[in-house]
Amino acid sequence: MTSAGIVAALAVGLAVGALGRLVLPGRPAVPLWLTTTIGAVAALLGAITAWLAGVQGFSLLGLVVQAGLAAIAVVIVVATTGKERSDSR
Repeated sequence: MTSAGIVAALAVGLAVGALGRLVLPGRPAVPLWLTTTIGAVAALLGAITAWLAGVQGFSLLGLVVQAGLAAIAVVIVVATTGKERSDSR
C-alpha cells in the first residue's frame, strides 16, 4: 500500500464520517470529531483489507470497500451511543 492510498483512505473516511451523521434522523449525540475519526479508521481498515485481498492501486473496488466499512462503522457508532437509559422500576 502506498502513501497515496493511505491519504485517499483517510479522505474517504473523513468524508464518510462527516456525512454519516446525516443517515440517522434526529440530532445525534455523538460529536463530529468522533464520527470522522471512526470513519477514517474504518476506511484505513478497508484499504488494508482490500490490499490483502489483492486489490492493487487505486480502484473502484478498493474505494467501495473503504467507503462501505467506514459507513457501517459510523452508523453503528451513531446508532448505539448517546442513548439515554430508561428507568423502568
